[in-house]
Amino acid sequence: MRKLLACFILLGIVFSCTPQNSPKTIYIVRHAEKQLSGNDPELLLVGQVRAKKLAQILQNKDIKHVFSTDYKRTRLTASPTAEQAGLTIQSYDPSNQDALVEQLRSLEGNILVVGHSNTVSQLANYFVGEGEKYADLQDVEYDFIYEVTLEKSGSSVNRKVYKDF
Repeated sequence: MRKLLACFILLGIVFSCTPQNSPKTIYIVRHAEKQLSGNDPELLLVGQVRAKKLAQILQNKDIKHVFSTDYKRTRLTASPTAEQAGLTIQSYDPSNQDALVEQLRSLEGNILVVGHSNTVSQLANYFVGEGEKYADLQDVEYDFIYEVTLEKSGSSVNRKVYKDF
């Protein structure tokens, strides 16, 4: 009996010392408006303005991690936020969203993820659960910010536009 009690006490200590992820918010956005020529275009002037607006929106959101695909347009969209938070942009492979979701769930702190019209809605859908799924963005849609809230009880997604902030 004493051994069983000691085992339960030991397990209780181990589990109480295991770090639990605290609630966090993941902001998922499409890169800002890009130039229309080339395989890896940079941002248009309006896209540069949108990237700066994103940094303003996230200024007081305590961003601890910034992720971007390895394209100029996504990195340039993420740069103002990363610079303001003193962070390095971490690259991710948009074709392996399972690995990205696992990484996002394991990290502490709020996160920005910058992707593409055909990836950001899919990424947000990982966190929707049984709710209605989001369709891929149209080529002209740059204005959406998916705000994913992760809590111990589950996750929720709100799709907002820049002017909502």
